[in-house]
Amino acid sequence: MNQERVHHTDCFTAMSRFNGTTLESYGGSIYELCKDQHGCRFLQKQLESRNPDHVHMIWLETCSHVIELMTDPFGNYLCQKLFEFCNDDERTVLVQNASKDMVRIALNQHGTRALQKMIEHLSNNDQVSLITAALRDRVVELIQDLNGNHVIQKCLTKLSAQDAHFIFEAVGTSCVEVGTHRHGCCVLQRCIDHASGDQKLLLIQRITEHAVTLVQDPFGNYVVQYIIDLNESIFTEPVVQKFHGRICQLSRHKFSSNVIEKCLRCASDPSKDMIVDELLAPSEMDRLIRDSYANYVVQTALEHSTHYMKQRLVDVIRPILPTVRSTPYGRKIQAKVSAYDSTNGRSSGQMTPADPTQGQIPIRPAQARGMSNTTSILTPGTFQNAANGLNNRGAQVFPTSASLTVPPPQSQHPQQYAPPQFLNHIASVPYAQGQGASGPTQGGQVYNGAPNPPMASDNGEQNFF
Repeated sequence: MNQERVHHTDCFTAMSRFNGTTLESYGGSIYELCKDQHGCRFLQKQLESRNPDHVHMIWLETCSHVIELMTDPFGNYLCQKLFEFCNDDERTVLVQNASKDMVRIALNQHGTRALQKMIEHLSNNDQVSLITAALRDRVVELIQDLNGNHVIQKCLTKLSAQDAHFIFEAVGTSCVEVGTHRHGCCVLQRCIDHASGDQKLLLIQRITEHAVTLVQDPFGNYVVQYIIDLNESIFTEPVVQKFHGRICQLSRHKFSSNVIEKCLRCASDPSKDMIVDELLAPSEMDRLIRDSYANYVVQTALEHSTHYMKQRLVDVIRPILPTVRSTPYGRKIQAKVSAYDSTNGRSSGQMTPADPTQGQIPIRPAQARGMSNTTSILTPGTFQNAANGLNNRGAQVFPTSASLTVPPPQSQHPQQYAPPQFLNHIASVPYAQGQGASGPTQGGQVYNGAPNPPMASDNGEQNFF
């Protein structure tokens, strides 16, 4: 208690030295005041008065030190205010001076806040050109950095699609490197949001080319799901066709199984039929139903496949049910088959467990199951699992926080890997307004049966004082 009292007394004493003083009395020592906690606060109040002479006086003594001040624990707050209240000519000089070492500023925990504020208040084409020229060769490095990715997101938010073209070009060229990174997968989604027509088409084409690799990654699978969620056939159908011949293999994979489910919900009827036809390949269904990931794909197929394929599914699944009905997934599949039978006036004919045959008595002759002669059955292990050592579908590996959501249809199962909800690290990088794919930060919602997928946000603003 005594220590707190002494601390408050010291703070009051430190602040009292500025009471009743004018900015002019500190002429020649403004630069030193910027790096002092209470001096910085005094200078910010002078800027907030919007007196052009006071703003110019502070600018005059700080413009040549802007790189140092932007990365200073106290000076960065003064810079943020200065970018806001100075005039266009003064701001251009500040941008020009900062551009000499702008990447280092972006990677700094204090500099990222000040640089985002600078980008937010760009007021002419010369300033925009200085910013883009300073960042264009280091886009991927910035995207993969804890602090730098927020600078790139601020560029996407504040610059026009044409001015931000250097970002789209960089991520399109390195879409696998970016999409499989914990920060990069979120920035890549924001790029899809902000790209113009031709830019968006080219970017999605690049992602589609590498869809098979991305869907097996703990972060990349969210990028592919995001494209499918756009619900535009010109984007969805080429992605689904990339999985042709690989459906059963991908259905048994921890991450790609979620993408196959998404395809069953959102794709066109012919594409759904293609997926289900591969699931019905000879000897595949028994493996799929017993698999810890693929059984959810089967459940989703029972809900979203076309009428004809759903009938084929039920007829193939029915003989397998007696051997799996005691398992949790078996009971869920049994319930869906029973619901189908009830809706279509059919009976499963399941015998009670007391019956020694444990058999099935159909109420009508068994229906022949048509099989595709062209279905491809891949050898297990064709693809490398991107999450070695992670075998619990509900495992939570990364820290979670409030996230931004675009609520999609609910899944039948929990997401197998805790999604990367780590960009809202408000405490460590406190500036910039929360901005996600479609709205302000929300919490507590569920995506695909688990916490929300990774949706990027800029740093939330936090006033130092």
